[in-house]
Amino acid sequence: MRQSLELKLGQKLAMTPQLQQAIKLLQLSVIDLRTEIQSALENNPLLDTLEADEGNEESAETPTTESSDTETPNESQDTNEVFEQGPASEELKDDYNWEEDVYIPVSSGTGSGSDNWTGNEIDTRNSAPTTLHDHLSWQLQMTPLSERDRVIASTLIEAVNDDGYLTQSIDEILQDFEPDQNVEEDEVIAVLHMVQSFDPVGVAGRDIADSLFIQLRQYAEDTPYLDTARKIVSDHLGLIGSRDMARLKRAVRTTPKELNGAIALIQSLNPRPGSAIQTEDPRYIIPDLMVKKINGRWRIILNEEALPKLGVNKYYKSLIKRGDSSDDNRYLRDNLQEARWYIKSLQNRNDTLLRVANEILKRQYDFFEHGDTAMKPMVLHNIAEALDLHESTISRVTTHKYMQTPLGVYELKYFFSSHVSTTDGGTCSATAIRSHIRTLIENEPSSKPISDNRIAELLSEQGIQVARRTVAKYRELMTIPPSNMRKSLTT
Repeated sequence: MRQSLELKLGQKLAMTPQLQQAIKLLQLSVIDLRTEIQSALENNPLLDTLEADEGNEESAETPTTESSDTETPNESQDTNEVFEQGPASEELKDDYNWEEDVYIPVSSGTGSGSDNWTGNEIDTRNSAPTTLHDHLSWQLQMTPLSERDRVIASTLIEAVNDDGYLTQSIDEILQDFEPDQNVEEDEVIAVLHMVQSFDPVGVAGRDIADSLFIQLRQYAEDTPYLDTARKIVSDHLGLIGSRDMARLKRAVRTTPKELNGAIALIQSLNPRPGSAIQTEDPRYIIPDLMVKKINGRWRIILNEEALPKLGVNKYYKSLIKRGDSSDDNRYLRDNLQEARWYIKSLQNRNDTLLRVANEILKRQYDFFEHGDTAMKPMVLHNIAEALDLHESTISRVTTHKYMQTPLGVYELKYFFSSHVSTTDGGTCSATAIRSHIRTLIENEPSSKPISDNRIAELLSEQGIQVARRTVAKYRELMTIPPSNMRKSLTT
């Protein structure tokens, strides 16, 4: 085989570091983006946050993202094309004034949240959440006990799960002790009763019936229907679970008023007492966008308190000397370039987010007017085609991005759903169908809930053809129990 040199001409699409950075920022949620911005501020001395007066002074000259309404959702915004076309450097040279080194996330106004933004999240300033075991152990420390009983109580607390139930039998707990400790069953039971008096009420129950009975012990003896409630919990709790009112009436042998009162008392108890103690970190949602009706028209604006205003540090910028090739000067120039790219990437992120959100608003206008039942079928391809963007870009924009509306806070992906054909030849979105199902169930008689088959028939009468199994699937997605579990226990 003979070696040779050969020249070829060809074109190849390559992602520059700047384009990779822009894509990364595009797919981050607000909370993640705050962390990313804080990291960039710490690593780049040329990147700085702007004070309130600086933001107002620069906003008059800096091309910033304007909020728009439903009549102009498709305005041409060339800056967004960095995500879709050609080398990013060429695009940014054409549409960015490098002398205006400012990124302001909104067109006007200064929110107190963004002006005082420090990059520290709320949950980083809070202490770790208290677990159920921590809560019980703290109460144990405050209880005067002998060292022997304290060891037994600690063993019992370790056997309590997050729901508040004892996960081991008395015999299994006895096996946890060494033979020379001579721990007896009566001792464990006595200490168990003491632990069961701890907060939350009902903790350390051996099963749900035991936990509910412990909670009933907290009521005064003259509480109405208490005796009947204790009898039901002790001997007939399974009949309540199966909603078998006929057998429950025969078993208890009491008046309908007494039975209904006892059932209402049982339903007021907590079947998972451990859930009263928070064991998970709270999840915060900060909306990227807000939808408001102004002068009769829906408008989308960026959340001005979500992100800080960024700019180039003027002092460090003034230290850069033209023609100086020293290491210090090169370091400042490189960081200046990175800061400008970062500011531009953030601006592009918001431009693209607004374009996509306005297209969603245009297509789902009826949803904002009438709610879920007016949701129209829509997929990523519809938005991508309308904005001349790739579907992957739309996916990145709508993932973990939230919109605050008068109807609530929704992830942008909520507005996308598949369609079901109607009898008149049209289509209906899956979200609208779920809303119809929820409305039918909310208005059903509590004594005689409607079945999935009947719901399918009622939807058919409205022109929506869905099978019974489809109704069951949507009902389960909404965590609504079947008809036999929705039947009211009281009469």
